[in-house]
Amino acid sequence: MNINMNIRSYCISAWNFMDPIYYHFTRLENITNEEGEKTMIRVRLTRYRGRTVTLEDGTVINRNDILLKIHLHNVKLLKYVQGTDSELRRGLMIYKYVRESLPFIARYIQMHEYRSEIRGLIGITTIYKGCKRLGFETKSIHNPYYKLFKVASFLPIQLLSSNTKKWANPMYLFMPKDLLLDKYKPV
Repeated sequence: MNINMNIRSYCISAWNFMDPIYYHFTRLENITNEEGEKTMIRVRLTRYRGRTVTLEDGTVINRNDILLKIHLHNVKLLKYVQGTDSELRRGLMIYKYVRESLPFIARYIQMHEYRSEIRGLIGITTIYKGCKRLGFETKSIHNPYYKLFKVASFLPIQLLSSNTKKWANPMYLFMPKDLLLDKYKPV
């Protein structure tokens, strides 16, 4: 094992130690599968603060609309992809984990007390290849300060997960609730 792998392992261990604190303060909730196991996705309700967005199906997301914000469980994901040198393989693994989680997110929305007010999903990511096939649409982040904040916040995950120095811009991901419920029948 080389020194870079040792450093990555220590960083992932430290992140794993701090993750419950992050989880608590961000009010995230785990999405579980039919066996009650946690998926790679954690969520929380949020009010949208960006510009008005019209999605391909005609859904309009306005300021203060309620969305379900999705978060990849990054430290868990890093553990699964650790030792995988192929960027393509990592991308396929992430795609698979997100695809497997979406029916359980649909179930979560259908059972939520605010199900009628939730307009759709939102996320922010630098990993958006293949997201269209999952049903997500990408939209640019227009606020330069918020974009810079997101670049800085994604820096640790990019440093720990990738051997390349290619940095992708963070983008919003949106999925209308109706598309989610149609495409990923709740289990």
